[in-house]
Amino acid sequence: MSMELNLTPEEKSELFGDFAPEEYAAEAEQRWGGTDAWRESAARTASFTKQDWARFTAEAGDISSRLAAAMRAGLPASSEQAMDLAEEHRAHITRWCYQCGYELHRGLGEMYVSDPRFTATIDRAAPGLAAYYRDAIAANATRNGA
Repeated sequence: MSMELNLTPEEKSELFGDFAPEEYAAEAEQRWGGTDAWRESAARTASFTKQDWARFTAEAGDISSRLAAAMRAGLPASSEQAMDLAEEHRAHITRWCYQCGYELHRGLGEMYVSDPRFTATIDRAAPGLAAYYRDAIAANATRNGA
């Protein structure tokens, strides 16, 4: 089961800018293709319309912007506000893509800093945001007993 976007090239450009999801599809499928999360995400996103993708990316961008604002304001990643935003991020993934438990979410946070491509993309919003995400995600998971 592959992750294909049912969008025209123009719609992909409008929604994702210079990010081209298809460039990473084979690698992602190789890494996660056998997982329940992959299967669930592929099944869900297969029916996404342009409007669904627009809502998905807008919500993700909003969470990122608010987390970047918390970081710039000097709030620790373990603050209630940062952890609440990490929880909102986890819920966003669960709502749109796959069941994202705390340990899986913690793994995503680690990937945000261990994969320079993720780090560079996330840090475009604010330098250091990928590490702040990771730390807020970890603090939120700990707060929730994971």
